[in-house]
Amino acid sequence: MAHSSSPQPPTTLPRRAFWMRQLYQWHWISSALCLVGLLLFALTGITLNHARQIEATPTVVDRTATLPIALRAMVAGEDVRKAAPLPDAVARWLDETLATRVAGRAGEWSADEIYLSLPRPGGDGWLSIERATGEVQYELTRRGAVAYLNDLHKGRNAGPVWGWFIDVFALACLVFSITGLFLLKFHAARRTSTWPLVTAGLVLPALLALLFIH
Repeated sequence: MAHSSSPQPPTTLPRRAFWMRQLYQWHWISSALCLVGLLLFALTGITLNHARQIEATPTVVDRTATLPIALRAMVAGEDVRKAAPLPDAVARWLDETLATRVAGRAGEWSADEIYLSLPRPGGDGWLSIERATGEVQYELTRRGAVAYLNDLHKGRNAGPVWGWFIDVFALACLVFSITGLFLLKFHAARRTSTWPLVTAGLVLPALLALLFIH
């Protein structure tokens, strides 16, 4: 008596299950990595888009000081230098005395003064040193938390470390989006609205750009 053998599962099923596991794993890992960043960049996208409606009241801080004689000798002279940092001892004294961040910053040395531009996220600043007298003038402008977050969104004056974070964050968002697209493909057969919604997400911004941006 012949016995009929049960059909073997298609070879594509184990492969599909493997890729589904991989996609789900990378999707949730990348979503966890970029969750807070997405919230930050989405929020600041709104504030940047409505920057004219969000008023900020800048606060300006002015401080003055005079370099000690020993430090004054380090900046004396009339030589001209382009993009030269302050001596380490002078920079440390300024940072401690005026609560600045000039260590490692390049300044413009003229015959009369040393000028340092000190831009920062959400604000601006500058510092000048009279080379003959050692008189220091420091001004710091803050434009508030919204301006600070907006500048972080743009990477403006935020330094190289923040720039690296943006690159890593952007990579995590790419992984999140690409794995999400493949997961949509796997589930599209059971969800007929998948591709119309994806197409709408592509066509709508393209139409807006073509029709309203000139």
